[in-house]
Amino acid sequence: MAFDTILVGKFYFQGQFRELEVGIRNGRIEKIGKDLKGGIRKELEGAIFPAGTDTHVHFRDPGETQKEDFSTGTISAAFGGTTTIFDMPNNKTPVLDYVAFDNKLHAVQSKAYVDFGLYSMFTGKNSQIIDKRSSSIKIFLGGSTNSLPVDDFPDKELKGLRELDKPVVFHGEDAACLERHKKEYVQSLAEHELSRPELCETEAAKTILNLGIGRSLMGHISTPDSLEILQGKVKGEVTPHNLLLNVDSESGTWGKVNPPLRSRETQEKNLQAYLNGKFDLLSSDHAPHTEHDKEEFPQAASGIIGVETRIPLLLALVQKKVLSFEVFYNTAIKNPAEYMGISKGKLEVGYFADFFSFKPSNIKKLNQERLHSKTPVSPFNEFPVVFPDDVTLRGEFLIESGELVEDRIGRHVDDLK
Repeated sequence: MAFDTILVGKFYFQGQFRELEVGIRNGRIEKIGKDLKGGIRKELEGAIFPAGTDTHVHFRDPGETQKEDFSTGTISAAFGGTTTIFDMPNNKTPVLDYVAFDNKLHAVQSKAYVDFGLYSMFTGKNSQIIDKRSSSIKIFLGGSTNSLPVDDFPDKELKGLRELDKPVVFHGEDAACLERHKKEYVQSLAEHELSRPELCETEAAKTILNLGIGRSLMGHISTPDSLEILQGKVKGEVTPHNLLLNVDSESGTWGKVNPPLRSRETQEKNLQAYLNGKFDLLSSDHAPHTEHDKEEFPQAASGIIGVETRIPLLLALVQKKVLSFEVFYNTAIKNPAEYMGISKGKLEVGYFADFFSFKPSNIKKLNQERLHSKTPVSPFNEFPVVFPDDVTLRGEFLIESGELVEDRIGRHVDDLK
């Protein structure tokens, strides 16, 4: 049997790291074993995981490419050990129908360094014109950047959503609650938190549970109280910033995000819930802005970059023995790919050969100036991180020894089936 490539190293397989050889053909895993023959052998140092999938990014392309574009966004993902991203629909021109979807797909597909899928946005009345190539549907229950909040779900539209048979991701803040607590000129992270309190999130969680839409997920959960309301019937997503940052963080406008950073007490409870395996997915909610967008707190745009730091931040927690390999693997790698229905995130025959290798002891402080986003200012600057050394996408080396070695080989996920 001839393979295109045989990767050799210590792979995470069936819950532990094992010395294995992985035979790859046509971008997929053909065989797992030892002493494989008939292919170019490549030994990887350190530990090897299947590469990550980030189901929640905002790459701003098209429309606001001064903030980010698909090239810089997907390069950032690759350097962070993520080889598949799913981009949200709240562009300057929101993706509401098949025309907008097609325009966006054509604008970004030649720029991608990693594989990608695209969301469409549900407005409460557009289920019949959402493009069926959409990987997932986003519903904003409350307002955020370039969003169209939904407060009414007609039976006809709910039926249309179910017939689309796509995963549905909710921005979980209740619009009426946000309006009641609205403050015009918030001056700090603490005031921003008071203007979008935990109550608005838990009220949204009740709505999401009661809607009972098939494969649904509540995005960027900031309080474990939301998990209790969802009762495991709706999947829960969390971000590194809602695990590791709080209103006492000295990040100023760069820590302003929706939903907001919470109190230290709530943040620590959220982190403990994650460490205990209560969350299903770990996503970045990568939401870049320019320095001009972040100048003054009252007018500052909400959003934090994170697609490049999502995995490295958590690997540092693993190295410190705070986080288990199992919880990290499930939330950052396996579950996101499963939720989106792609053959990634597992060392299994037939799955795509997407991997990253890293040296667990290679822990260092984050230097934001080395990040690849257009405005690489991170509230995690100087946090401990462990970055990948090598990254493969469908068997091709994208990152080798920490250097980008391949051009734009990313594909739309529909082209991978």
